[in-house]
Amino acid sequence: MNSIKKFFLIFVFLLTVNPLFAQVDFGADVVSRYIFRGLDFGNAVSAQPFLSVTAGNFEIGAWGSYAFTGAGPGAGANENDLYITYSYEMISATITDYYFPEGNKFGFYNNNTSSAHIIEGSLSAEFSGISLLAAYNFYGADQDRSFYFEAGYELYSKDEMSVSAFAGLGNNIYVSDAAGDPTLVNVGVSASKGALSASYILNPDLDTNYLVFGYSIGL
Repeated sequence: MNSIKKFFLIFVFLLTVNPLFAQVDFGADVVSRYIFRGLDFGNAVSAQPFLSVTAGNFEIGAWGSYAFTGAGPGAGANENDLYITYSYEMISATITDYYFPEGNKFGFYNNNTSSAHIIEGSLSAEFSGISLLAAYNFYGADQDRSFYFEAGYELYSKDEMSVSAFAGLGNNIYVSDAAGDPTLVNVGVSASKGALSASYILNPDLDTNYLVFGYSIGL
């Protein structure tokens, strides 16, 4: 994993020596619940800061989620991720390093269940109001090598108002079944207007649902 860390450092260096070609974005979201692919992380209101730098077709960034309070399973879950994305027209390829501070130290990149990291590769595409995502965990704590597929469709878009529907399918770490078979885990509708957003999310696998509100603060 040293090669991945070196790649991030080299790319950051290239951006700092070419500031005229880079765009910086930062801010934070506050959400009533952090729901990731149908799963509740933290069981609490969460703050989600982000920082990204874009140069040409590349984007490198950091994203985190920190629960304010919480009780029950998964309470107080924190997350601090790094990612790099290459985009060409309607298609994007991303490598994401999911890091969970409650585990081992950040530098502990062992390829086994004791690692504090999960490394994911993903491909996404958007065209004619349709969005597609395919993601696969290929290194780190997820030794089951889970995958996740999601499709979305924009139902309405006018001025600052947007409404979309989505459905996601996952296996292994995304599902409750011990066999880890592919299962529908994330179905819902999202709406946004300006800095405000709301989502109604159903997880058929867990037979539970969520209504999530969010407010975004950024450039």
